[in-house]
Amino acid sequence: MDDRQYVTWIEAGEERSALWRSENGSRAPQRVLVADDRMKADIAFRYACEGTAILWRGDYQNARQLLQAIARRIDHRKRRARQPESRLQAFHLYRQEQLQRARILGMLLIPLDAEYVVPLRRAPDVRDACLNAYGPSAGDSLVALRELLGVIGAHEWRKKGVAIPVLGDRIHPHYGVFSPVRGEYLELLAQAPLAGRRRAFDIGTGTGVIAALLAKRGVPEVIATDLDVRAIACAQENIQRLGLAGQVRVMQADLFPPGKADLVVCNPPWLPASANSRLDQAVYDPEHRMLKGFLQGLCGHLEVGGEGWLILSDLAEHLGLRSREQLLQMIADAGLHVSEKLDIKPQHPRTMDTQDALHEARRAETTSLWILTPAA
Repeated sequence: MDDRQYVTWIEAGEERSALWRSENGSRAPQRVLVADDRMKADIAFRYACEGTAILWRGDYQNARQLLQAIARRIDHRKRRARQPESRLQAFHLYRQEQLQRARILGMLLIPLDAEYVVPLRRAPDVRDACLNAYGPSAGDSLVALRELLGVIGAHEWRKKGVAIPVLGDRIHPHYGVFSPVRGEYLELLAQAPLAGRRRAFDIGTGTGVIAALLAKRGVPEVIATDLDVRAIACAQENIQRLGLAGQVRVMQADLFPPGKADLVVCNPPWLPASANSRLDQAVYDPEHRMLKGFLQGLCGHLEVGGEGWLILSDLAEHLGLRSREQLLQMIADAGLHVSEKLDIKPQHPRTMDTQDALHEARRAETTSLWILTPAA
């Protein structure tokens, strides 16, 4: 069954259509206006706010400038919005603003031909980037310029890689797989006592960075799992490139692989809220599905004397989305005991950005490695 969406519009007096591409699952626009370099930013902003998509036929670089102009108008309107009364309200307003911003900016559309060529003046070559993100082409398509810029940026990160100091190497994230740009949790993993561990599970491996670090630290056998096919391909490529294929096996699974290990590591999403995009799923998880699944299944997958390592930010606590008491109750309900906890303060730029709507909570945030063992 073909569940692909198509966009239909009128251009030069003829009805046309093309495949709709949207990684965040937004629906194909119903109203489309064809425009070029003559369109003013105020008019484009009004159309986008009203839900009319703008199919760009002008200069590609001018489209980028128009997108930036629309973004400035969104930010100007946001500055006049009401001030939140609490951190929790600030979070919900922040999420609403993110959705609204994405919707408006997603109304500026760029055409792609059947070979992933952008048929516009001064357009970059995006063929390899689109092939990596979307796979083989299925004909002419339309994509939001905002998404296309993300595809291009992800392709550059995939080629360049992200330096991981504690690994002594680089990790190359694929499009749609969360990049390990925040490295404080890896520092906790590098410090935690690991002597004598023979087999480890890395639950929700993503890029494979945790599995690689465990192998580099000397664990002879690591099994890394993920549900997402892109994450599986990304982790396998990174493990192979790092020369760790003899120690690390990557497999598709919902949380745990078969069997038991004497170390099980999980870095679940931090915030109990709905994800708005594929990348969001690494941060947002409704009702703590992955966290609860890991805790509830841990005892059944630990060898005698084994440990579970839960890597978790307490940002949810500072936002009022979860209390420390609730987390401890989840741990106790799973038949687990906290034997030790290692903490580190994040150092990413947002902790210093006083203009960030969640600045106070981010400044108070701590990332912890909870060492869990079965309760006596």
